[in-house]
Amino acid sequence: MRLLHLYWPHLPLRLARARHSDSFPTDRPVVLGGQPWTDGTVIDADPAARALGVRRGIPLGSAHRLAPEAAFLDPEPEADAAAVEAAFETLARFSPGLAGTTDQADPAFGLIEIQADGLDRLWGPEPLLATRLVAALSGGLPGAPRPGIAGTRFAATVAAGHATPAEPQIVEAGGDAHFLAPLPSSLLSPDPDVRARLARFGLRRIGAVADLPRSALVARFGEEGERLHARARGEELEPFRPRRAAERLVLGLPIDPPVAETESLRFVLHRLAATLADQIAARGMAAARANLRLTLDLAFARPGTPGELVVEQRFPEPTAEADAIERLLHARLERTPPLAAVERLELELAGVEPAVGQQLPLFVPQAARNSRLGWQLARLVLTFGEDRIRKVALTDPDAPLAERRWTWRSP
Repeated sequence: MRLLHLYWPHLPLRLARARHSDSFPTDRPVVLGGQPWTDGTVIDADPAARALGVRRGIPLGSAHRLAPEAAFLDPEPEADAAAVEAAFETLARFSPGLAGTTDQADPAFGLIEIQADGLDRLWGPEPLLATRLVAALSGGLPGAPRPGIAGTRFAATVAAGHATPAEPQIVEAGGDAHFLAPLPSSLLSPDPDVRARLARFGLRRIGAVADLPRSALVARFGEEGERLHARARGEELEPFRPRRAAERLVLGLPIDPPVAETESLRFVLHRLAATLADQIAARGMAAARANLRLTLDLAFARPGTPGELVVEQRFPEPTAEADAIERLLHARLERTPPLAAVERLELELAGVEPAVGQQLPLFVPQAARNSRLGWQLARLVLTFGEDRIRKVALTDPDAPLAERRWTWRSP
C-alpha cells in the first residue's frame, strides 16, 4: 500500500490566527486552549510560549505560571472541524481513501492520510500527485501542507515532517527501513522515558534499533519494544482505515473537449474503473454494483435534453476486477448511448464489502466457469434485452415428464 500524508504543523494555532487576523496578538506569547482559570489543557502555543516551557497537553493554570504575560485564546472546535471537513471534501475528488481527525484536541489534528494506490492513472506519478493536492488545497486551510509518501503510516508521517510544500518527500516502494535508518531514534516513540532509555543504551539512530533482535527490545521495553522494532524496520503496525465507510467510492473526471462516441468514453471509463478497483482490491474488498453519472454538454443538444444520464448496473457477483466492470458498463452505454456530448464522467462503486474467496475443487479445471458465465449472460442481456435471454434451471430431475424437470429463468 502507498500512503500520502499531508501535514500542517500547529494547525489549531494557524486556524485561530486566520480567524482573528486583525486582533491576533503579536507583541506577546499566545496560548490556545482557554482562559487560565478554566479546567482545560493547552491545545497549541506559538514559538514564544514554547520557548518559556508551554507544551501541548499541560493544564492552562501551569501554562499561565510559565508564561503569565501570554495571551490566552478560547478554542473554536466547531469552526476548526468545519475547516478540516472542507479539506476532506476537496481531497475526496482525488481519492476515496481518506483518514484523519477533525478534533482539534487530538494530537493527530493537522495530519491527513490519503491512500495513493492506483491514483497515478488519473493524476500522474506520485510527485505530481502531491503537487496537485497541495495546489488544490490552497486557499482552504491556512498555509501549505508538507506532503510525504511511503509504504507505512509511520514512515509516511516522518516523511511529511521532513518535507516542504514545494519539495515532497517520496520514499520509494519497499524503502521505508532504508529511509528511516539515519534518522534519530527519538522519532520512534512520543514517550520521553523511552527516548531517554534509547539514548542511554547508545541507540541514537533508527537503524541501530532495527539491527537489534526483536527479543532484545522486548526484554528491555516490553510491548513497546516490539512496536519500536516494527517501526524501525519499516513494518506496518496499524493498518490504514479510511475515515469514511468503504461502501461508497466515487471518482469523477472532466472530459475536454466533450465527446459523444461511446468508444471515446471507454478510455476515460477504463481509468476510473481501474483506479477504484485498485482502491478496493488493496483493502480486500469487492463491489456489488456501479453507478455511472454522465454530465452532458447541452450546447448543441436538442431542446429538452436532460443534463445528466445516470446508469445503474448490478454485477452478477461482487468484484474488484476493473476490466469486468468496464466491459459491463460499456455494453450498457452502447445499448443506451448519451443524447449529447459528455463533458464529465463520474463512477461510483457501491455495496462494497469484504471479498469472499472461492474454494476450488482439486479435479475440476474449470471451477470458476459459473462465475464467468454470469458475466457473459449479463452482457448478453444488455445487448439483446432481458426478454430474449433465458437460463435453464433444473427443478425436479426425477419428474416422470421431461418438460417438468426444468424451467426457464431470467439470468
